[in-house]
Amino acid sequence: MTRLEQALKGSALPAGDAGAEVATGRLLARAEAEGLLDVAFTTIESPFGELLAAATPRGLVRLAYDMTPKETIIEELAATVSPRVLEAPGRLEPLKRQLDEYFDGRRRAFELKLDWRLTRGFTQRILRETAKLGFGQVSTYGEMAKAAGSPRAVRAAGNALGSNPIPIVVPCHRIVRSGGQLGGYAGLLDSDIKRRLLELEGALGPSGQAKLF
Repeated sequence: MTRLEQALKGSALPAGDAGAEVATGRLLARAEAEGLLDVAFTTIESPFGELLAAATPRGLVRLAYDMTPKETIIEELAATVSPRVLEAPGRLEPLKRQLDEYFDGRRRAFELKLDWRLTRGFTQRILRETAKLGFGQVSTYGEMAKAAGSPRAVRAAGNALGSNPIPIVVPCHRIVRSGGQLGGYAGLLDSDIKRRLLELEGALGPSGQAKLF
């Protein structure tokens, strides 16, 4: 439970048989009415396990695989964005719906506002360029470094993509090595998730390497 939840539960929520659903609804309503909800988060089921999603009034700020404990991510959001963090699934419903459609093969582009505040400088330039890649379109680390204005910074481009705070929606899985080898993903040396996402988008050739155009 976040500090915001503890404070509001102590002052605003009905006791007794009001029920958890009613209590949660009143908690959220009061938080929003008083401007106390800066970061809304929820968990979303995916083919790759549970995802933790967080959004601010600016847009989606974090989407994380379950490799990192939920509590750690929430603490990081409280420290870097705002301590006013609260579980609010309704705020993330558009993301959930669009992710479900994407995983089912019924969506080729996300229609979501993004909050880039967890990135800056070269990393943000790389990720903004990555966000321009369309469904099934594959690029290389070198090409992304060039697009971000630093053509020699190939390794730095890889590090920037490995620290992407909004994977899938900002499609760092579409960036591969110059020969078509998949390379790392989400900070790992290799990941089956990257391969499966590229398979979903029809971006892998018979050899298992990415199709570079």
